[in-house]
Amino acid sequence: MKVLAQDIKTGEFKPVYLICGEEAFLKKSYKNRMKDAMVGDDTMNFHYFEGKGLDLKEIISLADTMPFFGDRRLILIEDSGLFKSSGADALVEYLPQMPDTTCMLFVENEVDKRNRLYKKVKDLGYVAEMERQDARQLGAWAGGILAKEGKKITGRTMELFLSKTGDDMENIRMELEKLISYTLGRDVITDQDVEEICTVRVTNKIFEMVAAIVTRNTRKAMDLYEDLITLREPPMRILFLIARQFNQILQVKELMNQGMEKNGIASKLKMQPFVVGKTMPQAKSFSREQILSYVNLCVDTEEAVKTGRLDERLAVELLITRQY
Repeated sequence: MKVLAQDIKTGEFKPVYLICGEEAFLKKSYKNRMKDAMVGDDTMNFHYFEGKGLDLKEIISLADTMPFFGDRRLILIEDSGLFKSSGADALVEYLPQMPDTTCMLFVENEVDKRNRLYKKVKDLGYVAEMERQDARQLGAWAGGILAKEGKKITGRTMELFLSKTGDDMENIRMELEKLISYTLGRDVITDQDVEEICTVRVTNKIFEMVAAIVTRNTRKAMDLYEDLITLREPPMRILFLIARQFNQILQVKELMNQGMEKNGIASKLKMQPFVVGKTMPQAKSFSREQILSYVNLCVDTEEAVKTGRLDERLAVELLITRQY
């Protein structure tokens, strides 16, 4: 991120960039900052492409075109899947000869670092991986936003706040705005403010759902599942979050067996300490074999959906009730 910030500050840009990773807020933020710095409101020299199946010949033709009454042409390509497939050979061959008046900016969720295009972009330009921030980074960032608004918050209250919001920076920003508005006229944010105004994040419901699944409290697990469906959460995203939670429980248990404490586990797994603190009791309650069986069940469920054997919503319901 420091490289991107420096390039934006100096106005000296590399020919190609890739912004990738799980943290959507940071990706969006730097994408917009890069666009503003390169072309601003110049729509004549800005081209946006999104999704799979892009016409690479069209993109290359645009890249070869000199900017129209401007210094630079920017081509922004988002969620193309080109960094996880082998269909980008034309771009791989073209990038080294692209005019220095053109810049390509790729924004992707997932990439394969063995991919030829990934290697070429890294060689010719810069790859910025936007990873989930840890509790210290999130606390400092959120605290900075509050300080600018004249608000104060203790470390304990910040931890409570982050336990409600999760580590998604977009969600944290929205919840901060609600807190700032709610405490208008006061400069100290309290635990009570957080409890009254902050929305419990989807991941919190997933945590409760996993606890209900492993204790065979099927009714509670299904109620939580229906809540998420009502909130328009896609079943496959729910499955992904369930699988991630079981994997975290497994990793935490293995590190606990090695004698590691909460903070050490948090540092090792790049998890927030309060999340590790909530996960450790679950890890203690079940054997490694029990947890691993649920991890494998999640894999089998995903495979059943991808191969068309089960409808995605039914597949997740069967996982929750463990009927197959």
